[in-house]
This record gives sequence, structure tokens and C-alpha cells, in this order.
Amino acid sequence: MSRSDPPRPPDPLDTIKGVTTLVYALQALSFLVGFTGIAGIIINYLRLADARGTWLESHFVWQIRTFWYQLLWGVLGLLTSVLLIGFVILAGVYCWSIYRVVKGWLNLADQRPMYAE
Repeated sequence: MSRSDPPRPPDPLDTIKGVTTLVYALQALSFLVGFTGIAGIIINYLRLADARGTWLESHFVWQIRTFWYQLLWGVLGLLTSVLLIGFVILAGVYCWSIYRVVKGWLNLADQRPMYAE
């Protein structure tokens, strides 16, 4: 006779990890379709309280900072593109943003926080 175990409730960390993965995917997709980054930041702020006190909180902070610095430097790059220096700034922002998304996603896959404790 086989005895089946009762179903276990889902681990809350798995749900938050799924949300974190979704936001990294939206940030990566924003290189092609810009508005997905806005959807990602909204999700970050809506679910930040769920991640408080866990190792995933550092990923939320990382994603939020990535968005706001990317926006700040992107606007600065656009405004100074008339002076041609803006194109250098925009290229730097693009490379920096890719680095942030890749590093964050890899740390998430390894279940490591973003900042050393």
C-alpha cells in the first residue's frame, strides 16, 4: 500500500523568488521594449514588503537601484546627446544595465544575496 503525503503549502520564498525572476526578465526585456522596465519597478515596490528580512530583499533593492540610476543617467545622456557626450553616457548606461541584470540574475540562480554581509 502506498501512502500519499498531504500536499505541502508553497514556500513563501519560492513565490518571492519567482517575482524576483520575473522582474529580472522584465528588466532584460526593457532593452528591446522600454515599458517593461516600468512594469518591473511597479512590481518591485508592490512586493518589497514580502521580501523584507529575507536574502531576496537585497535583490529587490538591487533591481530598484538599477531602474532609478538607469533612468537618471539615461535622461542625462539624452539631454547631453546634442553635445555628443550623451552618446557615450548612453552607451555606458546600456553596458552598466546589462551588467546589473546579468549579475543579479546569476546571484539569484545561485541563491546568493546581492550584497556581502
